[in-house]
Amino acid sequence: MNFDGILFFPVTPFDTSGAIDHGLLAHHVVTGVDAGAGGVFPACGTGEYHALSAGEAAAVVRTAVTAVDGRVPVVAGSGGTLGHSIEVARAASDAGADALLVLPPYLVGGPQAGLVAYVEAIAAASDLPVVIYHRGTAQYSVDSVRRLAANPKVVGFKDGVGDLATAQLVVRAVAETGRRDFAFFNGLLTAELTQAAYRGIGMPLYSSAAFAMAPEVANAFYRAYVDGDEARRIALLDAFYTPLVALRDETPGFGVSLIKAGLRLGGLPFGGVRAPLVDPTPDQEARLAEILAAGRALL
Repeated sequence: MNFDGILFFPVTPFDTSGAIDHGLLAHHVVTGVDAGAGGVFPACGTGEYHALSAGEAAAVVRTAVTAVDGRVPVVAGSGGTLGHSIEVARAASDAGADALLVLPPYLVGGPQAGLVAYVEAIAAASDLPVVIYHRGTAQYSVDSVRRLAANPKVVGFKDGVGDLATAQLVVRAVAETGRRDFAFFNGLLTAELTQAAYRGIGMPLYSSAAFAMAPEVANAFYRAYVDGDEARRIALLDAFYTPLVALRDETPGFGVSLIKAGLRLGGLPFGGVRAPLVDPTPDQEARLAEILAAGRALL
């Protein structure tokens, strides 16, 4: 499974009754792939996996797979309670997804042996390969990643912790197993802010929530990053990503809420977020509009 470009995490749009708007979701996914996404990750963190039923998550993945139409890999979210995770994993396989992103287990934090068993149970539940997400209640030791990398169905590691020393050791540990088909992702919120450092330790891929609401800005940053155009990369960091992060950090959950707000500012009825997340205030939306305008002005 190869990725070439920004990893796109679409939001899940809700209509006025609170149901998923699958027509708008399909449009959103097609727009992202047309804009150059290297992979689509439906029903994951930005897609509010935490707030979807197993049936809703399966339906989101089906819509995304149909919209992508084989152009790039589709990696579906799976995680939370083990029973829910297995149900979602099997449904994603039936829907035609290419892989699973294993999100952290719900509430409890088990020992390393338990985390390994959690991943192995989800991997065994379907024929899909899995990417592990190192974050929250699922922080894997280097030895645990080495053990999981011995399983050919485990094909990637996404870091959402930000400990570069541990991440570097993970990269080296997987290399020592001889795996050449293992992908590494920077999965921190607004990953553009840290990606220069992650590339330095051997993690060239990153997820971009900003791509979902402003693909033209995210693509400009990606091209500067790939081409080594540091002046342009820093200009986009200063004008767009740094103030976006400052606004994001005002309220828990804004890594998702602001993306939906940005899409609504673009004129599409993406609806709000589900509890426990909250939507931005009018003042925060106005500041988001200014940040988006500043980023686009550099293009």
